[in-house]
Amino acid sequence: MKQLVFLSGKGGTGKTVVAAAFAHLAAEGAPRLRAVLADADVDAANLDLVLGPRPLEAHDFVSGAVATIDAQLCRGCGVCYAVCRFAAVLPPADGRTAYAVDPIACEGCAACVYQCPEAAIQMTPQLAGRWFRSDSRYGPLFHASLRPAQENSGKLVTLVKQQARLLALDDGCDVVLVDGPPGIGCPAISAISGADLALIVAEPTAAGIHDMARVLEMTAHFRVTALVCINKADIYPEAAAQIEAYCRAEGVALVGRIPFDTAVTEALVHGQPVTAYRPAAPAALALAEVWRRVADRLVEDAAKGERS
Repeated sequence: MKQLVFLSGKGGTGKTVVAAAFAHLAAEGAPRLRAVLADADVDAANLDLVLGPRPLEAHDFVSGAVATIDAQLCRGCGVCYAVCRFAAVLPPADGRTAYAVDPIACEGCAACVYQCPEAAIQMTPQLAGRWFRSDSRYGPLFHASLRPAQENSGKLVTLVKQQARLLALDDGCDVVLVDGPPGIGCPAISAISGADLALIVAEPTAAGIHDMARVLEMTAHFRVTALVCINKADIYPEAAAQIEAYCRAEGVALVGRIPFDTAVTEALVHGQPVTAYRPAAPAALALAEVWRRVADRLVEDAAKGERS
């Protein structure tokens, strides 16, 4: 079983469009591979908008803790206010005699807990989000939703990936397709952890090479083989050529160019991958070719693993 993760240097490159097309092609295209799907962009998950999933399970994601002050025990000494370095403790106001904690500002360091002479403060676990197992048109889908202002998205990404991987192993699937978050932060690092292959979706813009190069540095650091495809490659041919030259100089395989195609937008409006909505569209044909190249690489790597 292999893990393929989709990455991009920034949001809006079309990464999820490619991931959704791959989910469709893995199930119904050529070559066909049994896939489990995971949306690891938990801060702004949207793969489910294209795959039409039917929820099967929903689970709370509890991570981190914030301080809470028991107003009955608080004597108003102000020690907690003095020791908090994040301005999360609020002094008495509006008729309130006890101190209080702003849960958004609290960093969970617990300094106030240890310093309170009345033992009036405790750390309360936070509901940081929810994760889901669903049944989509093209296979099982694991996805999640992080609550606003929560900072533990890397942990939730890991949880979503673990659940997808476990199901893939139990069911003997060929691949886990992971729609990763954009950028190179902790969520993206969590997404590529344990991946066998990364497909970077680049865009031909003035900053396209820079954005792609940052992700390539990240995958190289974690020793994950990376491939590149250029989305909307024909809107700025000069930049697309620069991306291709960069990949050639760095020894990174460029597996395809996807043209700008209004059929992609039409497909998204109808909640479908473009390869399913209009398979003969230029973008759909290009995506099918990219899928063939990437899938062949996955199958080849799997065969090498079995022989070794």
